[in-house]
Amino acid sequence: MKFRPLHDRVLVKRIESEEKTKSGIIIPDTAKEKPQEGEIIAVGSGVRKEDGTLIPLDVKAGDRVLFGKWSGTEIKIEGDDFLVMKESDIMGILA
Repeated sequence: MKFRPLHDRVLVKRIESEEKTKSGIIIPDTAKEKPQEGEIIAVGSGVRKEDGTLIPLDVKAGDRVLFGKWSGTEIKIEGDDFLVMKESDIMGILA
């Protein structure tokens, strides 16, 4: 893929949730909520302070993260759906 986010933005691919509940009930596509968990695909270079120094991002490609329900802008690259969001929209990194 030839996409690199700018500044403090990251490219996230949603991780799809299970289609069944723990008890075995199958959830139809129309009843599913969009997952709030994803994998970082690409990161920007970071934020520049007023004096010009670069502050690198805390996340890196490959991290699994949680983000807000309405975070980011949905885009499609080479037929795949992604989100572009600021690092501040990410709530945390899953270990």
